[in-house]
Amino acid sequence: MNLTFLGAAGEVTGSCLRVDHAGGAFLVDCGLFQGGREADVKNRQALDFDLKAIDFVLLTHAHLDHSGLLPRLVALGYKGPVFATAATVDLLGVMLMDSAHIQEKEAEWALRSTRRRSARRRDMNPLYTVEQARTSLSRLRAVGYEVECHPGGGVRCRFRDAGHILGSALLEIDIDERGHSRRLVVSGDLGQPTRPVLRDPVHIDRADYLCIESTYGNRAHRSFAATCDELAAAVNQTLKGHGGNVVIPAFAVGRTQELLFVLADLVRAGRIDRLDVVVDSPMASAVTELTLRHDDLWDDETRALHAWMRAHADRFRLRFVQDVEESMALNSVRGGLVIISASGMCDAGRIKHHLRYNLGRRECSIVIAGFQAAGTLGRRLVDGARQVSIFGERIPVRARIHTIGGLSAHADQPALIGWLRHLRQAPRQTFVVHGEPIAAAALADAIHRQLEWPAPVVAEPGLRYALS
Repeated sequence: MNLTFLGAAGEVTGSCLRVDHAGGAFLVDCGLFQGGREADVKNRQALDFDLKAIDFVLLTHAHLDHSGLLPRLVALGYKGPVFATAATVDLLGVMLMDSAHIQEKEAEWALRSTRRRSARRRDMNPLYTVEQARTSLSRLRAVGYEVECHPGGGVRCRFRDAGHILGSALLEIDIDERGHSRRLVVSGDLGQPTRPVLRDPVHIDRADYLCIESTYGNRAHRSFAATCDELAAAVNQTLKGHGGNVVIPAFAVGRTQELLFVLADLVRAGRIDRLDVVVDSPMASAVTELTLRHDDLWDDETRALHAWMRAHADRFRLRFVQDVEESMALNSVRGGLVIISASGMCDAGRIKHHLRYNLGRRECSIVIAGFQAAGTLGRRLVDGARQVSIFGERIPVRARIHTIGGLSAHADQPALIGWLRHLRQAPRQTFVVHGEPIAAAALADAIHRQLEWPAPVVAEPGLRYALS
């Protein structure tokens, strides 16, 4: 058996693991590369191999850095099934179509921009089209949590709750080769335990080979209580003290819904008086509707909070914005709003308009509530940029920037080590993936020192690893 990490090795985007074994080959995830000028080139080169050799795809969850190249995979000729949980299938019906729409619009903008500058024309075709995304949805096959599925080639797989976003899964993959069965466990993205909305990640007890994410492998998150303290202070200071707006870039899937519940809980507890919250993201609106539909995946605390929200709509006023005109009208509101908008790393979508109109105002605050990949606008804000470019316009950064890492949907180093401790014995080999180099190396070192496991391998992109 061989593993090849085609993405999310030395970085946090482009997740794609190829597994070759005696019975064939399959992929785990097929994600977009995001952030930085090289992302488009990487995405266009990512699937440069014989797709006919791939028997099936297993998908851990719906975030685009894990799923966003599926339409291109199908458009290039892949005809096999893609297995995912039912909630992930539902989410992809929204997310892949939205991603394709953005691909088409950005290709149109790039073409117009090139014509205006009379610059040398590069490939202006979208990475994939809306129609190609729609076609790829037909390849999806829903699988329940804890149900053993048989995708083919002597492979058995169980999707287990990863507690990261709605429908997220870690995978237990049993592969039969030459009379022996070996278990490959792929963590996907693991959630931080005791967080609102979703249940905690399921523990596993055995793995012959393990791929573990390391997004926050070099740090511990601020406690959830301290995170709520900081969020409450930022909101109260901005809305009451300065009369400005609070703008929160948030991933449409997971982070937006979690923020809504956290803010509502702060109002319920009397720590914030009343709130006017606007969610300006059609995709986030659709995902929130799906989250309400999949309430069987919630934890008990979230059920109780949702009942309070329905009974106290006058204290927590929530509005979902759909059309462009209504979104544009928000730019004329000078204060009193909490605006939650996508994308979470500030590189696309409506959030860029809200940043354009609020970043330069000292009375406003920007709350960064999620991981910001290198090369993104969000990362530049976190790193203290005094000026940024948005739609070709230089915008001074005068608003307060609050980085609230405790809301991350990814497990931190203590939580990752705690999850690994449930294995009865060390895997034969552990691969550290989905982390920038410093974070991945730190987690590998912590696993070796704290768990006394054989030194893990920090996965390198494109390198083929032979498993004994």
